Amino acid sequence: MIDKRLLASMPETKRYIVFNIIGQWIALLANVVMMFMIARSIVKLMIADLDLSELAIIVGIIFISLIIKLGASAFSMKMSFKTTEIIKFGFREKIFKKLFVLKDRYQNVLSSSEVTQITSEGVDQLENYFGNYIPQFFYAIIAPLTLFLIILPLDMKVAIVLFICVPLIPITIIIIQRWAKRLLGKYWDEYSKMGDSFLEDLQGLTTLKLYEADSYKQKEMDEQAESFRKITMKVLSMQLNSITIMDIVAYGGAAIGMIMALFSFKSGDIDLTSALFIILISADFFLPMRLLGSFFHIAMNGMAASDKMFKLFDIKEPKKDGDIKEEDGDIRIEDLSFAYGERYVLKDIDITIKDRALVAIVGPSGSGKSTIAKLLLARSDDYEGTIEFKGEDLKKIASNRIRDLITYVPSDAHIFKGTVRYNLKMGDKEVSEERMHEVLKQVELDEYFKELNGLDTKINEGGKDLSGGQRQRLAIARALIKDSPIYIFDEATSNIDVESEKTIMDTILKLKGQKTIVLISHRLANVVEADMIYCLKDGKIIGSGTHKELLKEKGLYHELYTSQMYYEGFMKGALDETII
Repeated sequence: MIDKRLLASMPETKRYIVFNIIGQWIALLANVVMMFMIARSIVKLMIADLDLSELAIIVGIIFISLIIKLGASAFSMKMSFKTTEIIKFGFREKIFKKLFVLKDRYQNVLSSSEVTQITSEGVDQLENYFGNYIPQFFYAIIAPLTLFLIILPLDMKVAIVLFICVPLIPITIIIIQRWAKRLLGKYWDEYSKMGDSFLEDLQGLTTLKLYEADSYKQKEMDEQAESFRKITMKVLSMQLNSITIMDIVAYGGAAIGMIMALFSFKSGDIDLTSALFIILISADFFLPMRLLGSFFHIAMNGMAASDKMFKLFDIKEPKKDGDIKEEDGDIRIEDLSFAYGERYVLKDIDITIKDRALVAIVGPSGSGKSTIAKLLLARSDDYEGTIEFKGEDLKKIASNRIRDLITYVPSDAHIFKGTVRYNLKMGDKEVSEERMHEVLKQVELDEYFKELNGLDTKINEGGKDLSGGQRQRLAIARALIKDSPIYIFDEATSNIDVESEKTIMDTILKLKGQKTIVLISHRLANVVEADMIYCLKDGKIIGSGTHKELLKEKGLYHELYTSQMYYEGFMKGALDETII
């Protein structure tokens, strides 16, 4: 019922948990004194043997006990709050740090919706596990033992019977535990499936409407929602039934203690004060364990969520303790092979990217071009061979150093809701207005934004109020502001207008000789001026050289280039000029 790994994962909560237990124990002792004084006053009143001075003393003791009980309870609640505060920030910080290091590698183990669920609702469940269940678990052991030692001198038989009945509740919990664990595992699986489907349908809503497939998806979502409803009702039913059983055990045990106290009084074994005190305190034998039973269901939900969390934490991280050796500025890829599962998408790749050179990687769709970019960005370490950045193994370089070294510009670079200034400052928080205007001029957007509201021009979510070409040019401007030594442009001119494509390519070519550039492109007219071109097919390099050298080889590159020029209407003249 206690997950040792979960408890060890947040050691800073231990002292607050201990203080929580101590607070509850002090409240229990104060309640014992209060119940005893109440029993004593009732007996004194019954036999008319209570004068005003004694009454004042009893009332004073009851009042002080009540204040201590309330104060101790408030202290326990404060300790519980402190614990949940640590859990809330601690686990989420651990999750985000792990994701920051793993990037998208976690997707081999958990889906994005599962990560979202454990970060939000999963952590909420763990707050209750640490803040309520763990302190209650230990207090539920201490409280009956304390009461047993208090009642033992008054009536041994009652004390033993009450103490024996208490373990019936944890026995009930243990019996339920296996069933509950399986059921809650199914609950989280169904929850994750529904979350995955909802996220996917939401992202593809425009496409679903376009193809009139939204009704089909709605039906599919209804079925998943119904499946989730059924498993939720099973969980609630299990919780209700187990609580009912625990109530019967708890209040039944308390009733047995009360009845035995009355029989002991009748037989003369104890006096009336002791009998009334036992009757008043009997429920306290069982209530801590009964409350533990209620928290048990929360704990099981938390542990089910933590199973997924530990799957994320258990993903191995490469040791990153190396740095860049500045004396060698080249990037070298040797004998590189990479597979998704058992399917190799890259095989025995050798590429050298010279410092401040423009290197292009081309090839048919699915040849592995973007996978090379992914590996250069250290988004996966599960490759064979070596990738060296300036003399240092990429697997040993810290993630923050890689981010400093490389700026990646994909075909669908995201533009954030806010202003032009807000988006550009993501490249460098300290960038000057002059520099921002300078890069906007480079991508031919400065005049456009000046006609609106300059750098304070509002931009909608995803840059929806900009054209595709404008969005991409703004993304290029943001990349230029970062001013990193290496740039990777992955189909950066894909699906945009001709004017924007020319502007972007002019901007990229101006970086030649100043920055190391990796240009991934399906359109070969854009790589003509590259210092080196690597042509891929089926994950293998089948040609490398300059544009002219590859054309003379009459291989795949020649075939792709000539067919593209033909379809673009530039075959005549342009081709002859590039071959010569």
